This record gives sequence, structure tokens and C-alpha cells, in this order.
Amino acid sequence: MNSITALPATMKFIDHGAGGPASSMQMATGALPVLADDEVLIRVAAAGINRPDVSQRSGSYPPPKDASQVMGLEVAGNVAAVGSAVTRWKVGDAVCALTPGGGYAEYCKTPAAHCLPIPAGMSMLEAGALCETFFTVWANVFERARLVAGETLLIHGGSSGIGSTAIQLARVFGAAQIIVTCGDQAKIDYALRLGAHTGINYKTQDFVEATMAATGGLGADVILDMVGAPYFQKNMAAAALEGRIAQIAFQHGSKAELSMLPLMMRRLTWTGSTLRARPKSAKAAIAAALESQVWPKFAATPDALRPHIHATFPLEDVAKAHQMMESGTHFGKIVLTV
Repeated sequence: MNSITALPATMKFIDHGAGGPASSMQMATGALPVLADDEVLIRVAAAGINRPDVSQRSGSYPPPKDASQVMGLEVAGNVAAVGSAVTRWKVGDAVCALTPGGGYAEYCKTPAAHCLPIPAGMSMLEAGALCETFFTVWANVFERARLVAGETLLIHGGSSGIGSTAIQLARVFGAAQIIVTCGDQAKIDYALRLGAHTGINYKTQDFVEATMAATGGLGADVILDMVGAPYFQKNMAAAALEGRIAQIAFQHGSKAELSMLPLMMRRLTWTGSTLRARPKSAKAAIAAALESQVWPKFAATPDALRPHIHATFPLEDVAKAHQMMESGTHFGKIVLTV
């Protein structure tokens, strides 16, 4: 392992113990992660907060057995050490990275192939909010659901970190129409400013009727959903002929009684995936696709494609960050500074 000679023996990290409410998280001190040959150690400058972190803390989303028990799925910082098989990155390089866990800490390890250069002109803070949502949206909307230029995308939760990313990526890759559902007019206005064409208040409108009205009765070619059970039947009704539904979460349940007839009659595809449990090689392939297909767009369309930071908190105030995430009042991303 090649490293900075002044690496400390210990680091600070957030320990959520047996889990529970946000108050269960406490600052702790422990040893630095031990690198495998294909991994890098990152001195964390910023770490994004994501909904799966809240689920892990509350006990409903345990990490894989070989992953860090510390929360945190994305970071940005400088490479502090590299494993013996790492050739691309060197100590001191500025990177952003998808991590299997461990981001809520001063140092975090991750496979070298899951790191990406920080796009030109982007701050370290912004880069800390980049990877989890971009990996997720690219893999599900563009690879699995095959969104192409000229199609219509319906995004549930348009003001979330995932929603913000999906709007921007769909826009720069030529979607003809981007429709979002949100819980209030302020969130709809935010999504429209990012590039959405139509906003639907799911509390006061039927999103199926509104989607059909916005598309002249054709429906959405691709639907990105994290709500789950209450939307299963409605998503099939809102989908276009040959439409594709990408399921990335079940925030309101994973079980429902359904009529699957529309799936057959409209020739729909219903796909889903989780990111964290995918093999390292699969996540490396997504990273490579992002670097070749998306990273050039940051330079070409700097105003149209970048993470939107709603709030930042120092690492020791992580409980406040989680409380904000759980409140649903944020637009875009919440980031910890380390």
C-alpha cells in the first residue's frame, strides 16, 4: 500500500450503534480502514446524505456483510493511500466516489474503479453529492429502462436528490417531455426550474389523469418510481404503449394486490434494481459509462447539469441532517462536511 506518511492511526466516524432515531448517531473514534489491493483510501471532505442511510440507521436496510457498518454511500475528497494493484489514482488526487459504506468518517475506503475525477469547475462540496444519485439514475433510467431522446419521462419525487438528477440528465440527453410529481407547489416550481416541463401535485391531482393530459393520452415512456405499493397499479395506467417502469425503492411498501393485465396489453417492462448490493464489477461498469457518457456533459452544459445542495452540516451535526431528510422539506441534496 502506498500512502501519505503522515496518516493518523485513528479517525473520527459516526456510529449509529444498534440503530433507531437520528439521536442514536454519535461521534466515535476508531482505526482507519484496511485497504485491499484494488482499493483507495479517501480523506473525506464531503459526504452526501441519502435515503438509504436513514433506512440503515433505522434498521431496515442492513449493509452487505463485506461492507463497512458505517453509513455513507458517496464521498468526495483526496486520495490518501492506494492499494498495491491500483494504477490509475495516486496520493493527492481529487476524486468523488461511490462507496459500499463508510462515508460518514474522516477516511473512507472504496474500490478504485468506483472513483471518478471531480468534473471541471465543480466544488468538492458539490462532488460529495454526485455519485449515489448519478449512478442510480444512469443505471435505472438510461441502462435498464432505456430512455432515449424524444421520449417522455415521469419522475416521482421530482424535488428529491434522485429526482433532481433525473430531471437534469433527461434534459441534457434530449427527453421530449419531463413530468414530475411533488407534494407542494414550491417543490414543483423547483423541479420546473431544473428543467421539468410539467409538475403534478400528487396530493391534489390524480397523476395518471395529469400524465395522460400532458402527453395527449399517450402516457409516459419511462417512469421512475421510489414510492412503491400505492403506485404500482397507477404506474401501469400512466405508462405508454411499450413503456418501461424503473423501480428503485419502496418507501410506502413493497406488497400490493395487482391486476397485471395492463402489463400484457400495453407490452410494458417493469424493472428494478438496488445499487449497493450489485457486484463491484457492475458498479465499475456504471462508473465507466458515466465517465464516458455523462462527465463530458458537465463541461458542455455547466448550468444544466450539477448537484443542487439544499443544506450542509458538519459531521458532528449528522442528526440534524437526518432529521431534515426525514422531514421531506429539502430540495435536492443534503451534504455533510468533514
